[in-house]
Amino acid sequence: MKEEAQPLEAPVGIFWLRLDLRLADNPALLAATADSARLVPLYIWSPTEEGAWAPGAASRWWLHQSLSQLDKDLQQYGARLIVRTGDSLTVLREVVKETGAQSVFWSRRHEPLAAARDAAVKAALQRDGVAVETFNSSLLFEPSQIRNKEGNAFRVFTPFWNNCLLTPEPAGPAAKPKTITLPAKPIKSMPLESLNLEPKIDWAGGMRSCWTPGEQGAQARLGQFTSSAVMNYQNGRDRPDQDGVSMISPHLHFGEISPRQIWHAVRDLRPLGAQRQSADTYLRELGWREFAHHILYHFPGTTDNPLRTQFENFPWSGPPADLRRWQEGTTGYPIVDAGMRQLWHTGWMHNRVRMIVASFLTKDLLISWNEGSRWFWDTLVDADLASNTLGWQWAAGCGADAAPYFRIFNPELQGEKFDPDGIYVKHWVPELEKLPAKWIHKPWKAPPLELLAAGILLGDTYPTPVVDHSMARQRALASLAQVKGVK
Repeated sequence: MKEEAQPLEAPVGIFWLRLDLRLADNPALLAATADSARLVPLYIWSPTEEGAWAPGAASRWWLHQSLSQLDKDLQQYGARLIVRTGDSLTVLREVVKETGAQSVFWSRRHEPLAAARDAAVKAALQRDGVAVETFNSSLLFEPSQIRNKEGNAFRVFTPFWNNCLLTPEPAGPAAKPKTITLPAKPIKSMPLESLNLEPKIDWAGGMRSCWTPGEQGAQARLGQFTSSAVMNYQNGRDRPDQDGVSMISPHLHFGEISPRQIWHAVRDLRPLGAQRQSADTYLRELGWREFAHHILYHFPGTTDNPLRTQFENFPWSGPPADLRRWQEGTTGYPIVDAGMRQLWHTGWMHNRVRMIVASFLTKDLLISWNEGSRWFWDTLVDADLASNTLGWQWAAGCGADAAPYFRIFNPELQGEKFDPDGIYVKHWVPELEKLPAKWIHKPWKAPPLELLAAGILLGDTYPTPVVDHSMARQRALASLAQVKGVK
C-alpha cells in the first residue's frame, strides 16, 4: 500500500540581531524573511566576547530600552524577540537544534573581536550544514572596498571621502518586511530584565528625559533634524547653546536607523539652494563615521595604541586627582565642566565640546587619551568603538588625520566663540548662572564685586582652575616637540 505523502515543513531561519535593532532597511532581515517562511529573531547577550570593550553602563541602559521597543515592534507582526545569553556559537547551535533552522542571517560587524568571533561562528555553522548569509547594514561603504591607488588603507580623511564619493551612491532604503512569522513550536526566551542591563541604583533619569530609544525615536529625531536644524547645520553645528545638531548618533550606533536612511533623507534636501552646503556638511559627518570604521578595520590595534607609533612613549604625567576633576566637571573651566556634566546627566555631549574637553585632558592636563576614551566608553549612550577611538586619537594628535600637535584649544576662547552668551554653561553649571556673560567663561578673572553679586566664591561655590592654561600649553608643546623630535 502506497504511503501518504507528508506535508513539507516551512523552512525556518534565524535572524541574529546585534547592532541593527530595527525592522526597516535591514538587509539581513529582509533576506531572512524572503528565504524562511518562519523566522526566529534572536538576540544573544554575550559581553565577554567583546573583551575589554563590552558595552559600558550608559550603553547598557540604552540597549535595554532599544530591545524592549524592538520586541514591541515585533509583536505587531505576531512575533517576538527571543533573548538568550551565553557563548554565541553555543546559543545559535541550541536554537538551530530546537527549531530545525536551516539558515542564519546577520549584519556584519567590523570591530576587531566581533569580526573575529563572527568569522569563527560562520565557519562552525557551515561545518554543521547550516547556511549563513551576512550583510552590510551599518555602513554606507564596506571598509574592505575603499582603498587608495596603491591598494592601501587611507589614513587621511579628505582623500578617503573623495574616493567614497566617486563610488556609486548608496542604494535607497528598503521598507520593513511584510510578514515575520515565528515557528509553530514555542521557543524559550529569557526576560529582558534578567540581563541586568539597567542600573541597580537609578542614575538614568536624565537619559530618560532626553532620549526615546528605538526605531520610532530614531525616525522622530531624523524628521526633526531635516525639518529644521539641517538648514543651518553649516554654522549651527558648532554652537552647543543652540539646537543645531541631529543628536542621532546613539540611534545610528545601535542600528535603530540605517546610514542609508539618513543619507537619502538629507540628500533629498540638497537641491534647495542655501540648504545644499549645510546638507553636504552633514553628509560629510556621516563620512567621518565611515572613516572611523575604515581605520579600525585596517588598524585594529588603535583601540589601545596610537596609530602614530612615535606617541607610544609620550610622557603622560597628569595626576589621578586631575583626572577626577575632569570626570566630575570641576576643572574650573566652565565650558569643560559644562560638557562633562552634560555627559554625566544625559549620556551625550555636543561634538564641539567633546573636542574641547578632549584637548583639555590630553594637552592641558597631560593625561592619556586612553583615560578619556575609557570614560567616554562608559558614560556615552553613543559609545561607538570606531568613532570613540578615532576621536580621541585625533584630539591627542596621535591618530589618523590627527589635529596638528601644536593645536591646543584654549577653553576660555572656545567658550566665548561658541557659547557667547553663556547659555550652555549656565544650564549645566548653575553655580555661574548669575555671572554676566562677560565673565562666564573666565570667572577667575572677574572683579570680586561681580563674583560677590553673583553669589560665587571661587574655591568654594565654584573651583579655581585646575591648571593655568598658558603654562599648560607651553608644557604640552615641550612634551609634544620632544616626542616628535622637534627642536
